[in-house]
Amino acid sequence: MTTFILDREEKRTRPVLASLRPRGAGWLVLPAAVLLLLFFAVPISWLLAASVSYPQLGLQNFAALYEKTIYLRVLGNTVVISGVTTFWCAIIGYPLAFTMANGSPRVRRALVFIILIPFWTSLLVRTFAWMVLLQKQGLINDLLMSAGLIDSPVALIYNRLGVYIGMVQVLLPFMIFPLYSVMVRIDKSYSQAAATLGAPPIRNFFRIYLPLSLPGVLSGASLVFISALGYYITPALLGGPADMMIAQMIEKQISQFGNWGLAGALAVVLLVGTGVSLAIVHRVLGVRAGWRRA
Repeated sequence: MTTFILDREEKRTRPVLASLRPRGAGWLVLPAAVLLLLFFAVPISWLLAASVSYPQLGLQNFAALYEKTIYLRVLGNTVVISGVTTFWCAIIGYPLAFTMANGSPRVRRALVFIILIPFWTSLLVRTFAWMVLLQKQGLINDLLMSAGLIDSPVALIYNRLGVYIGMVQVLLPFMIFPLYSVMVRIDKSYSQAAATLGAPPIRNFFRIYLPLSLPGVLSGASLVFISALGYYITPALLGGPADMMIAQMIEKQISQFGNWGLAGALAVVLLVGTGVSLAIVHRVLGVRAGWRRA
């Protein structure tokens, strides 16, 4: 009798318990959604509100970005530095990723180790290391002078060159690993077939291998470019006053002037630029995927 009552109660409560269970995979992303809401959406919303309400309601902060040349120059520096950094990361990272994808397992392990060790090191530590290496009495100038290539120390730091060197070294893994993940899946029989049909190596590369690896180039370039847009530590330590980027200007407006409205406007411009860059890359990759299916 007792067993019968328990079975009946279990059958009665089973639908209630089933209704309380998480449905679908949406619950799996709930912690990440809460984290993004608290630490991304709320601060960005606050900055957006400050950009149109501080010190008074209106769009005067956005108008100031286009009326004063210093802000336009900072925005131009940000785009140019990010673009040049992306270009050099692609130039340096493509051969490394190609060697990783097509080399022996020993070469692949060695290159992965060489790339990951600096990547795991603190960004601040790496930037300070470049300050030691690039200064006028640093190792690089000493080596160049010992080799007789220069007669006096060259200015390699506190200028645009120092910013490029530091940012390329820091962001290079973000280019290499997307490229490697695409290259390692390229079927080698395509290039072998082109070679069999008489295509020389250079034409084989530009007509077969490069188009197949282009999604990796676009993915890596988007990661590098978008990451470079918001960089602060490396340009602040290795660059000069003429190399200020938008993140440095935001920090300066808040810490030195307490101008939250203008800082919010700059943050909104940076966010919009990042979103536009992502949309362009997504569109290009989507169009290429449509071409391949066609």
